[in-house]
Amino acid sequence: MRIRTVALAAAAVPFAVAAAAVVLEAGHWRLYADRHRIELKPQPRRSCPDCRGAGGWWVDGANPEMEACGCWAYRPELRIRLLPVPAWPDEPPF
Repeated sequence: MRIRTVALAAAAVPFAVAAAAVVLEAGHWRLYADRHRIELKPQPRRSCPDCRGAGGWWVDGANPEMEACGCWAYRPELRIRLLPVPAWPDEPPF
């Protein structure tokens, strides 16, 4: 009975990963994970009629800059902090 439970749990992991990938792709999210944080960031929609998946457009003028499209720019980022990032040394080691 215990072996069957372990086998079922091991078989469920690939399906869970595949399901998570499909959900992230359908919701236009990008997943980033390391030991310090887990982040979900919004991505531009390929079907957006304004930016056509580019995420924005260039504004002409004296100082050209990229203007972000509303299909992703106003969606919140989700971040879970895990371990603190170590402090950067003030001076190089000798």
